[in-house]
Amino acid sequence: MIDAINAAASVVDTPLSSGVNSIASRRVSPGAAAEAPAADFGAMLSQLASGAAGAVKTAEAMSLAGVRGQATVQQVVEAVMSAEQSLQGAIAVRDKVVGAYLEISRMQI
Repeated sequence: MIDAINAAASVVDTPLSSGVNSIASRRVSPGAAAEAPAADFGAMLSQLASGAAGAVKTAEAMSLAGVRGQATVQQVVEAVMSAEQSLQGAIAVRDKVVGAYLEISRMQI
């Protein structure tokens, strides 16, 4: 997913003086498709949601292991903080998508 974000950022960082043609002429190499499994927006959102859910499950399992004495406090805190960060990122994306949908729905035809 990071590779897909970096690829998108490289297109955005193109200076305006180079024109639209330079952006449109960029092609994704066949190897790049293998590096970026999330080819479309829906797949990226699905991957984000499953990643956040996985992080929360891992944090829950780690906290239970901590209660049993099988994990250190540091491991539990790291897992919980990672889950919190993933969840906050997913919530931020959700809020932006909902905001964009509401703005589009208010547009006049």
